[in-house]
Amino acid sequence: MGAISNDWLEPLSGEFKQPYYKHLYETIKKEYQTRVIYPDADDIFNAFSFTPLNRVKAVILGQDPYHGRGQAHGLCFSVKPDVGIPPSLVNIYQQLHDDLGCYIPNNGYLKKWADQGVLLLNTVLTVRAHQPNSHRGIGWEEFTDAAIRILNSQDRPMVFILWGRPAQAKRAMLTHPGHLILEAPHPSPYSASRGFFGSRPFSKTNAFLREHGLEEIDWQIENC
Repeated sequence: MGAISNDWLEPLSGEFKQPYYKHLYETIKKEYQTRVIYPDADDIFNAFSFTPLNRVKAVILGQDPYHGRGQAHGLCFSVKPDVGIPPSLVNIYQQLHDDLGCYIPNNGYLKKWADQGVLLLNTVLTVRAHQPNSHRGIGWEEFTDAAIRILNSQDRPMVFILWGRPAQAKRAMLTHPGHLILEAPHPSPYSASRGFFGSRPFSKTNAFLREHGLEEIDWQIENC
């Protein structure tokens, strides 16, 4: 299983000593040994590895990883460059086009966002192949809740983008008055037409960053 080695390690270190995490670790270890699990074990903590705590400007919360072969690589909504773009990300790109005029790229690899300080965090970090939500309730929620509390404690401007009810359930944890919280329905084809389209999260995030003297996010994902 991959490891966290940057500035996330110290604030999260207490979690590794908790009983729930020992159970989580043993469960995940057995799952990888006996079943097909996504993402690759070395990619589980990529959201933390790619976006150090001191660089986080915005947070997008997802649910659990994509469960198809070769899709998930540790960043919510993102897929590897050579994989088809999933329907939710198609809708995200459409809203990005409508919001900022970005062209719709030919891939769904969002590492460019992570490298600029957008934490792309699923609340559950692993999944069995072709079984969505199969790792819900084994301990990941406690771990990612701890990460959200750490983010909430950061005394600097930050944007939380909460799409759908599971992400919005975390709103009660977000109490810092200096943070911006943007909520909208999930970009899934089942719910995007209920208010995700037209919510303009990308321009709103950049306006907030600009108002606080921070560099805006370049949201354009290039063709590969």
